[in-house]
Amino acid sequence: MSRQGRRRAAVPGHGRRPPLPAGIRLRALRDEGDGAIALPMPGKTDQKTAALYDLGLFYCAAIWGSTFIVTKSALDNVHPITMVGIRFLISALAILPWALRRPSFTRHMKEGFGLAFFLCLLYMTQTAGLQFTTASNSGFITGLFIIFIPVFMFLARGERPKRMEAVSAVLAIAGMWLLTGGVRGFNLGDGLTLIAAMAYSGHLIITDRYVKSDADPLLLAFHQFWITGAIAMLLVAVMGWPTAVTGAKGWWIIIFLALFPTLSAFYIQMLAQRQSEPFKVGIIFTLEPVFAAAFAWTLGGEEFFWIKAAGGFLIVSGMLMGELAKFRLRRAAAKEVLPV
Repeated sequence: MSRQGRRRAAVPGHGRRPPLPAGIRLRALRDEGDGAIALPMPGKTDQKTAALYDLGLFYCAAIWGSTFIVTKSALDNVHPITMVGIRFLISALAILPWALRRPSFTRHMKEGFGLAFFLCLLYMTQTAGLQFTTASNSGFITGLFIIFIPVFMFLARGERPKRMEAVSAVLAIAGMWLLTGGVRGFNLGDGLTLIAAMAYSGHLIITDRYVKSDADPLLLAFHQFWITGAIAMLLVAVMGWPTAVTGAKGWWIIIFLALFPTLSAFYIQMLAQRQSEPFKVGIIFTLEPVFAAAFAWTLGGEEFFWIKAAGGFLIVSGMLMGELAKFRLRRAAAKEVLPV
């Protein structure tokens, strides 16, 4: 060993690679004199597979955007919490045959309870909020989930929000003010939907944690579905709320919500989060409130106001700025020079 090599070996911790952000891995290091440059390594998925995952995420954003106006139209036929319970129980029953084929059927049940907590909070507050607010307001306010992620990351890991994240939060708050009409226009439904947005953030964070640790997406989906449905129906029984679904329209809407926005969309999301860059997932999901407003104004017959459109534009701008800031940090980390 050379004298320079012995000096390096004697330094504690020398040669250790500092941790990189999620989604960044290293290829072989390229020698550059006394150091090396860390090169980003492509994932195992080829470009066609990555494109399919991106299309799947676009599908999630679009189908979730459609649920606001669809769900609102069904509230005359079923109690909101009853709808949540039946919706998720149907999703669980639909996926049950495949879950039973897994070697360990009860695997990930603990994780399922954690995911179900956020799902219950998300859908109960969002569905109940639709009784008091418009579908377009609900869609845009739910889209604030991306703004709450830095807050929860700070509380959980001590990571302080970056300057760009603070700017995006200000833009989002300004947009929500225009969208809802300010303090006077901020009603109970908007407040409930804001809680739903926070729950959405929590669900995304722990989903990312579980799927990146090689958890089985199918079992994760199954357990969070049946647990969410069971909790909702238990709450209905305790509170004495009506359990009946009146008319074929109510049942058709619940079946649609169970099979498409719930079963297919959540499963596709978990598959994509295992392989896709976090930037791609976040940037595509910011389109959900845009789809929600489009469905509300075209199919739902809600009146169009330019000031609401401006508010929605500010909210989406805030989301995009937050995600772009994270992407730049990851790209900078991938290019930094690491010692050998």
